[in-house]
Amino acid sequence: MDKPNAQTKTDADTLLDRIGDDFEISRGHPLPLGATARRRGINFALFARHATSVTLVLFAPGSTAPLAEFPMDPRFNRTGDIWHAFVRGLDVELEYGYRVDRQPNDAPQIHRYDASRILVDPYARALSGGEVWGEVTGTHQPGCRKEWRSLIDDDDYDWGLDQPLNIPMADTVIYEMHVRGFTRHPSSGVKNPGTFMGVVEKIPYLKQLGITAVEMLPINEFAETGTDRVNPFTGEPLLNYWGYNPVNFFAPKCSYSSRTEAGEQVREFKQMVRALHKAGIEVILDVVFNHSAEGDERGPVISFKGLDNSIYYLIVPPSGRYHNYTGCGNTLNCNHPVVRDLILECLRYWVTEMHVDGFRFDLASVLGRGRDGSVLANPPLLERIAADPILGNTKLIAEAWDAAGLYQVGTFPSWGRWAEWNGKFRDDIRRFVKSEPGLSAVVADRMQGSPDLYAGSGRMPCHSINFVTCHDGFTLADLVSYNEKHNDANGEDNRDGHNDNQSWNCGW
Repeated sequence: MDKPNAQTKTDADTLLDRIGDDFEISRGHPLPLGATARRRGINFALFARHATSVTLVLFAPGSTAPLAEFPMDPRFNRTGDIWHAFVRGLDVELEYGYRVDRQPNDAPQIHRYDASRILVDPYARALSGGEVWGEVTGTHQPGCRKEWRSLIDDDDYDWGLDQPLNIPMADTVIYEMHVRGFTRHPSSGVKNPGTFMGVVEKIPYLKQLGITAVEMLPINEFAETGTDRVNPFTGEPLLNYWGYNPVNFFAPKCSYSSRTEAGEQVREFKQMVRALHKAGIEVILDVVFNHSAEGDERGPVISFKGLDNSIYYLIVPPSGRYHNYTGCGNTLNCNHPVVRDLILECLRYWVTEMHVDGFRFDLASVLGRGRDGSVLANPPLLERIAADPILGNTKLIAEAWDAAGLYQVGTFPSWGRWAEWNGKFRDDIRRFVKSEPGLSAVVADRMQGSPDLYAGSGRMPCHSINFVTCHDGFTLADLVSYNEKHNDANGEDNRDGHNDNQSWNCGW
């Protein structure tokens, strides 16, 4: 294929300076999906079943204007539902994205293609554009200065002899952590506050606590600015602090890196994991495969929605409205084969390439819903995760409920592998501590690993993840300080969070 014409001579000259005179684009390979560095070039592969055109867009690092755009020829650059191309002479320092379209589009409410948008590759191992925490990125909101761009990871890191630790579940003591919040305050005393390296600096403190694992709230790229709410008292714009608003499942969040150079977030995450392992501490990631930051039909087009909306999401034809079992506007179509493969590939990546020890699955009951939203007796995705040989020693922890009323504590499909956040332990212990009567027998069960819930299910007491507080709802101090929640500053009129916190203000 001939060299493309760039939009201006300056852009063309710049591009050729970066890729050399032997640059050419050829058919490429449909697997693996994503951008893969190979000898003498990069292979790009993207799933887009219902698209009629796909264009690869290249950027110089930090540039807002494309250097070049390469339309893929469906006769040569498509195998089945995969669009692919090999660009010889291309180095890994370039950023990229895709324009995807369907013409004619006879069902725009189902196939939400927007050729004006440059989409994030779902398989990208790193993204640029979100280096500054709280800066509006990639949503066409007022004040938006940047877009997310996909990066190509060269995977150049020497792990030495590091491997996941495989500490037995029965011996595991978990410390839930928000990476930014853990060291952001000056009282943490770290040189790199709010970052992966900040966590490394606090390893002696973690060791003193006696914990064996840190469970990190989402550290993959998410849209903290994906809300229009403001503080009702100050008018200050609010952020989605917790991270449950994912943009990409593979890419570590770049604003959690102490270094801002492209791709450094991947290297710094690996350094953190290696340091924690050296200290005997496992790394468990909170993963959010149940929804994305694209929201409902009013939300932005960032990645999945513009690639193949009807495959990646649970929608209601012909209206195109989104099933919302997550309370976040959309629900990923987790048991579609294509989405199952994405999730499996992602989990394997975090274990094999990033050396994590386990996962806590947010609203895991969503992963057991079928393509029509019904609750499946034997969900294919959950079974595949449980039986996957690469994940054989990986800790699998389910938040065994969703936002639509499905509650599966004690009955979550497990195949003898899945552990559960035991919400009943939390509630019963809270009630006992505030002196409700008649709880002795119930608490005895909870202290024995809840045999009333797990006996006969092929699971052991260690499959019950016992906790009293977490990132949801009241903190430990709140439990003895308030009778009712007072979430007044977050702009939701105190509607968010549980009303039933089993707390007591001790008369004050």
